[in-house]
Amino acid sequence: MNPPYTEQNFRRASNNLLRAPPATWNRSDDDMNDRARMIPENMPHTPAAVLIPVISRVTGLSVLFTQRAAHLSKHAGQVAFPGGRCDDGEDALSAALRETAEETGLRREFIEPLGFLDGYLTITAFMVTPVVALVREGFTLQPHAEEVAEIFEVPLAFLLNPNNRLEEQRQFKGHNRRYYNYIWQGRSIWGATAGMIKNLQERLGGQE
Repeated sequence: MNPPYTEQNFRRASNNLLRAPPATWNRSDDDMNDRARMIPENMPHTPAAVLIPVISRVTGLSVLFTQRAAHLSKHAGQVAFPGGRCDDGEDALSAALRETAEETGLRREFIEPLGFLDGYLTITAFMVTPVVALVREGFTLQPHAEEVAEIFEVPLAFLLNPNNRLEEQRQFKGHNRRYYNYIWQGRSIWGATAGMIKNLQERLGGQE
């Protein structure tokens, strides 16, 4: 099928999402780096979750991202989906919704969860569960003053087009590591976030 750019087609394609949170991961930061793997076997990991908020607008579907504040000690300035670690006893959906509200001010009443992507293990030892959701218009946003520098949207059509997915490389801790990157209006969306976008495109049935 063609990439699902309308809400109707997006809802239909969302049937290919996981119905329950993944029990483990099968995507990771090492996916493109067989010769420079850096995630140890059986590494203990911390459960985390992110929300992939697909906003339904009259003009089309777009995906909401945050840009982390420049002064943060970890991942400063990077583009990410709203999310974070799960609190003790908290499931992935609850964590994704809570973190989204804290980081962006987007309230639960505007969010319709549709399913999950595959679990993603990061080099920083987080096992991330991505929650895909449809967001209806009418919400207001309030970026977290200490954590979020900016909130912005990217057309879903752009992200689901594999021609917009770049493969790049850089030195990291002495290793030449490859990664995916999407560039939208001068912003670089790379690393784990880009890996999840690729998984979204695959799950929704977009053509390579």
